[in-house]
Amino acid sequence: MATLILLVRGINVGTGNRVPMAKLRDLLTGLGYEDVRTHLNSGNAIVRTTDSRSKVIDAVESGLADDIGVPASIVVRSREQLITAMDRDPFGSIADEGSKHFLGFFADKPSRAKIDAVEELSENADTAPDLARVVGDHLYLWCPNGISKATFSKVNWDRKLGTAVTVRNWNTVAKLVELSAD
Repeated sequence: MATLILLVRGINVGTGNRVPMAKLRDLLTGLGYEDVRTHLNSGNAIVRTTDSRSKVIDAVESGLADDIGVPASIVVRSREQLITAMDRDPFGSIADEGSKHFLGFFADKPSRAKIDAVEELSENADTAPDLARVVGDHLYLWCPNGISKATFSKVNWDRKLGTAVTVRNWNTVAKLVELSAD
């Protein structure tokens, strides 16, 4: 049985797509997942299952749309993948506040051509003091003045990278790693 971390994209942001975490836990339990836990009110869940990741994604996305009435996509990672992503952080030496440091999770890995075409990811990008880099299957953001004031706040990462991207701050990612320990 594997422990999986589910990152539901685009729920409980603003006034739309509201999903109470109790309802999400009920959905996940009803789908047969064990040891279901949620963290915060932004669609972070941890489950134990023997199902494949693709089966989990299909089941949860269908359940959200059909049972709760909220179409949303999810990204699934293992605890080990989160730890590896944190270890590969290109901003670790300067990002000193977890609420202003972000990790974006890709549904699918963008092509090198897509990544290279994103001006905000260029070493010469005029985004100071904000920084963005793609490493492996993740987008790293350091926004020392906060995400709402960041040059990246209006970037449509999905469109630019050609895949769904869901972002969590560093504090949340660290807590998900902690909560997913066996």
